[in-house]
Amino acid sequence: MRHNRKVNHLGRKSGHRKAMLSNMASSLILKKRIETTEAKAKALKPYVEPLITKSKEDTTHNRRVVFSYLKDKNATSELFRTIAPKIADRPGGYLRILHTGFRQGDASEMVLVEFVDFNEAALAAPKEAKKSTRRSRAKKAESAAEAPAAETEAPAAE
Repeated sequence: MRHNRKVNHLGRKSGHRKAMLSNMASSLILKKRIETTEAKAKALKPYVEPLITKSKEDTTHNRRVVFSYLKDKNATSELFRTIAPKIADRPGGYLRILHTGFRQGDASEMVLVEFVDFNEAALAAPKEAKKSTRRSRAKKAESAAEAPAAETEAPAAE
């Protein structure tokens, strides 16, 4: 039984695992979306989300703590300058994991890990015009037909 064994070691020693998660977190912050295996994505999510929460408050201490995890100055500044203001009102759940299929070589489950607030396609989708039913389209067509008819009758009355 796996009592008190919460960390997925991902088949790596602790130093390799920490370096891999740090590099993946930096890549995610800089590129806003990465493709990886499902196991690595599930290990990355609890690694990155506390760092994003720390970035909401821009203090020297928080910057140093985040830098100690990321080990990348560009990723740290990107997190505090670009990402933190966009997610300031979100109480958690900053990342989204989308399943994309299986890898060709070993049939490993592949996923996309992305920031919830930085996916332009998902943010633009609700803003598009919703499909209407036939009934409402018919009403629009009738009202559009009546409007030009009323305009043509108005000049004739004058």
